[in-house]
Amino acid sequence: MKWTDTEDIALALFEKYPNIDPLTVRFTDLHRWVCELEGFDDDPKNSNEKKLEAIQMAWYEEYTNS
Repeated sequence: MKWTDTEDIALALFEKYPNIDPLTVRFTDLHRWVCELEGFDDDPKNSNEKKLEAIQMAWYEEYTNS
């Protein structure tokens, strides 16, 4: 997965942290959690606030639809 794989990352985060409200997660933690995901293979420096926000919103969608 790369930073641009927003939906895949969101689903992986939801599966790993099903009981965490994504809107309560700080971007610093979100960045670390994404980098720690199995199958994530991108440069941590390629992240930015816009990408993290997109991941957070996609994860929140998974969270609220479960």
